Amino acid sequence: MRMTTDKKQGKSRELDLFITDLNGNLRGKRLPASGLKKIRKEGLKLPLSVVGFDFWGADVLDNGLVFETGDSDGVCMPVSQEPIPVPWSEAPRDQMLAMMFNPDGTPFGADPRQVLNRMVDRFSAKGLTPVLATELEFYLMDAESESVQRPIPPALADGKGRRLANAEGYSVEEMDGFEAFFADIREACQGQGIGADTIIAEMGPGQFEVNLNHVADPLNAGDQAILFKRLVRGVSRRHGYAATFMAKPYVEESGNGFHTHFSLLDRDGNNVFDDGTEQGSDLLRHAIAGMMQLMPESMLVFAPHLNSYRRFMPGAHAPTHASWGYENRTVALRVPESPNLARRIEHRVAGADANPYLVLASILAGALHGMENALEPDAPVEGDAYAEESPRYPLPCEWQDAIARFEQSEILREYLGEEFVRVYAQAKRQERRRLNERISDVEYEAYLGLL
Repeated sequence: MRMTTDKKQGKSRELDLFITDLNGNLRGKRLPASGLKKIRKEGLKLPLSVVGFDFWGADVLDNGLVFETGDSDGVCMPVSQEPIPVPWSEAPRDQMLAMMFNPDGTPFGADPRQVLNRMVDRFSAKGLTPVLATELEFYLMDAESESVQRPIPPALADGKGRRLANAEGYSVEEMDGFEAFFADIREACQGQGIGADTIIAEMGPGQFEVNLNHVADPLNAGDQAILFKRLVRGVSRRHGYAATFMAKPYVEESGNGFHTHFSLLDRDGNNVFDDGTEQGSDLLRHAIAGMMQLMPESMLVFAPHLNSYRRFMPGAHAPTHASWGYENRTVALRVPESPNLARRIEHRVAGADANPYLVLASILAGALHGMENALEPDAPVEGDAYAEESPRYPLPCEWQDAIARFEQSEILREYLGEEFVRVYAQAKRQERRRLNERISDVEYEAYLGLL
């Protein structure tokens, strides 16, 4: 079913203005498009506490944003002048991303986009511009998955009801079965200024990866990733499917990753990671060393949810310790084979369930930490990094350990901000408490009739 505007004629146009909370969930308001002029000038008021909600949209009373502030409002200002269309909507609608400020006009330090903006400013002060490209994996599922709350592989279009049951990595024929869906994905990306490049069938049934183009603007890279995730979910519903960026929807299948490619330009547009050799420059190695050192403390950003840690089990093909190497997909930080001018680092740890702004900010924080302190990494890994014994930087592979490492990190407080670290850690502690209060199905199956 191709998206069409036929049903939208004659209806009043609306505008969605939203920020992302810590989990990447969209929070904002829907208003008449006629209010755009006022929004551009005055912004939109939302409680500061909205940014610090837990995953389910509940206040986190321990983060200092509710009672201590009188639950006061912040001001959400659009980050662009013109809205972009929401082509999968039944009614005519546009959307705009926003960023939150304190009532006095200063940046609100817990807003994820402001956290990334803070890092961009620090690089700009050094005359450096990060160039970023993101790769997001997701599962396409049967529409019934959302109602039964369990993933069901989708049926192929014109496949006489055949469902995807087997992993067919890099299969072109698998994508042929969803030709109309991906055509609308590309069309929607073009309409929203999202630079979608290659589309790949990944290793799970109905799992795909879309690579977004490199952009010399980390905030734009984050915006595109946020809008892309919304776009995929919206277009999938118009085609009678569901889509999820959940880190590990199937126990036995590949998880959804969020890989990021990162290079760095100086004021003259030169890639400072390139020194004319295949090994790359000293700054490349300093950045890698800092990213490795800060990776265990940043794990809560890269793997923010209980389900996130299922990607890091043995045999799951996700890094369990900070490592690096040249053209090696078993490491956490890969330096891909490329022309010297394109010398870059691929960060391979984050899951697709993470907030893109926070992932990019944490990557940049690690790189800047390494560059400012001229850190040197261990020797690059050759061969299977998963088999490496006694790694220098093991990653916390349990949610509670990641929360503790994050909350105790003085380096993250210095780079990402005291307010953000406090608010984020408290949200995650509340989410963990709420899930621990639930008795799982497997507990009833194992113990109810035997104890």
